[in-house]
Amino acid sequence: MSVSTAVDVAQLVTLEASGTCVTIDVSSGIPRILHWGAPFAATSTDQAFLRSLAETQGGADLLESRRSPTLLPEQSAGWMGTPGLEGHRSGTSFSTAFTASSWRIDGSAGTIQSLVAEATDTVAELQLTTTITLLPSGLLRLEARLTNIAQDSDYSVDALRVVLPVPAEAGELLDFAGRHLRERTPQRHPFVVGTHLREGRRGRTGSDSSILLAAGTPGFGFRSGAVWAVHTAWSGNHATFAELGITGSRVLGGGELLLPGEMILKPGASYSSPAIYAAYGNGLDDIAASFHEHLRGRASHPVSPRPVVLNTWEAVYFDQDLDSLTTLAELGARVGVERFVLDDGWFTHRRHDRAGLGDWQVDRDVWPDGLGPLVTVVRSLGMQFGLWFEPEMINEDSDVARAHPEWILAPGDRLPIAGRSQQVLNLTIPAAFDYILESISALVNEYDIDYIKWDHNRDLVEAGDRVTGTPRVHAQTLATYALMDELHRRHSGLEIESCSSGGGRVDLAVLERTQRVWASDCIDALERQQIQRWTGLLLPPELVGSHVGAATAHTTHRTHALAFRAATALFGHFGIEWDLRDASSAELDQLAAWVDLYKQERELIHTGTAVHSDYPDEAYWAHGYVAPDQDRAVISFVALATSVAVHPGRIRIPGLRDEAIYRIEPIELSASALMRVKGGAPSWWTDPIALSGSVLGRIGLPAPMLYPEQALLFRLVAVDRADILTNLTTERN
Repeated sequence: MSVSTAVDVAQLVTLEASGTCVTIDVSSGIPRILHWGAPFAATSTDQAFLRSLAETQGGADLLESRRSPTLLPEQSAGWMGTPGLEGHRSGTSFSTAFTASSWRIDGSAGTIQSLVAEATDTVAELQLTTTITLLPSGLLRLEARLTNIAQDSDYSVDALRVVLPVPAEAGELLDFAGRHLRERTPQRHPFVVGTHLREGRRGRTGSDSSILLAAGTPGFGFRSGAVWAVHTAWSGNHATFAELGITGSRVLGGGELLLPGEMILKPGASYSSPAIYAAYGNGLDDIAASFHEHLRGRASHPVSPRPVVLNTWEAVYFDQDLDSLTTLAELGARVGVERFVLDDGWFTHRRHDRAGLGDWQVDRDVWPDGLGPLVTVVRSLGMQFGLWFEPEMINEDSDVARAHPEWILAPGDRLPIAGRSQQVLNLTIPAAFDYILESISALVNEYDIDYIKWDHNRDLVEAGDRVTGTPRVHAQTLATYALMDELHRRHSGLEIESCSSGGGRVDLAVLERTQRVWASDCIDALERQQIQRWTGLLLPPELVGSHVGAATAHTTHRTHALAFRAATALFGHFGIEWDLRDASSAELDQLAAWVDLYKQERELIHTGTAVHSDYPDEAYWAHGYVAPDQDRAVISFVALATSVAVHPGRIRIPGLRDEAIYRIEPIELSASALMRVKGGAPSWWTDPIALSGSVLGRIGLPAPMLYPEQALLFRLVAVDRADILTNLTTERN
């Protein structure tokens, strides 16, 4: 890992780290990025040329003196695309022309360094602070803060967005669609003239959100093509966009999507945009590596091995009792579970999903002695204990709603359309915030809870304060962050999972406060292969909950063998969400073997570099993790469907050391994936050999024919060349 370095020549600043370079012109009011991409060696004679990159040509119908867009493009500078700032002062000061006040570089050589620039518009009476940070991972982090410097008038902010330029060769866009149970479905399309805008108006990140918006050379893949990508780090309403104007300027950008009147700055007040993270690399694996390195470097990143989880939801749903859950915990311990999580259904009135949300007290009708007896059993079996909450939600049929109807987010007296028979609790009301904080904190203290599954099962619709009628999505998002932060402050060892109807709240802002996300409520292994593949562009596997469900998936009614379900869950934070009381003794033994495999390999997977082969046949794909020292790897070759090809080709394994020799070690637990065909399994499976990283990466292994919806796993282990020669000599003799 390299740290950022900075070079300042006159008013040109260059930052460089981990194969990414950004060159910034600070001579104008707002910083202008001239280059974002691969590092280059510039001499003193190159500086004038680099500054000239801001100049643009134009036809007779275009404005004069135009330049390439700044971090916050302004129409006053000739930008006719989406403006960086939209706002007004009671209908005036609708357009800005910021001039430079000062700039500085925070940080010293060998540390993280940031370019901080101040600009002022004395007519509009606004001050703008922009910060560009190049992180050690190669990620760029862009932030903007707007301050109302008027003495006697408010300023209404409608939008504050930051953008980055991408070059003309970035001719194709990749982003993601989705829905509940089918999150992060990729879609590709040409980068054509106009704006490709992805708005999230759901008050949460959303199952349909595009966790990344990437632009690259047409046909870019995991291992090929130049790629530029952005992520909007915000859990409320947001926008991410790509724009190509008739001038030829291409930008990627994002920001918060503010509701009307949601951000009115009093004199002296400021508003800060969400951080926009941006990554550059050669192929999507490079993009993922930058995000993974950044997340693994967080102070809040979990450092202990990710424990095997047993979640009770699909095992018992709301049908909870001590005997059933004790049996489930005992079976979990038998197969090696390390964390037992009691899901929805434990609190007052919660016999179904239409009542009880907000009443965060243990239901004494179900648990006459509280949760203590279950917690005692769980801990006696050597497991941690976790509990499900949905802190931001409230059922109208609840004691707290009857006592405090004004705590429901609504535009006034009229309630919004219900979702899942629930409304949203207004955490911006101090009394409501304190009630939720103290309710959760008391239970964490009483039962020494290790882990919270934090759910969020409906959109924020017409989310306003019932008394004032003002919108509250922005403030609600900040209140949620504050609630998580305070729980962490009070309970230092507590871990929180971000769950939102499954994978509906996956973003880097909530990841500053959580130690895991639930990628999807769908545990169908085939669906999860895609969901986890694309979630992995942003998140490393140790942050992505991945469970072994029942043989027939509850959400799709598709049936899979245990080996495929477990092989899929292996490449994440492994867990079980299956009523083990229905499992046979043989199935329990097989599951225990997969749990053992996970425990053997989780350090590698949870610290390693993600690698994906750009496999030509869409029916198959190969992926895995290579250890940081490149001495070991775990690889999965997956048959997603049947193929028209008679033979599936070769498995190329990238990310290895070319000169190293790797022994191929089949993982026999997955052998049932092999199709019984003439000729049988490939020789490298039946008679493992050692090959160089160069051959494995460029030529590859002959791919075996697999049954559809199966995965074949194997290890690669670097070996000493002398040992290989000794073994060959012994075999010849």
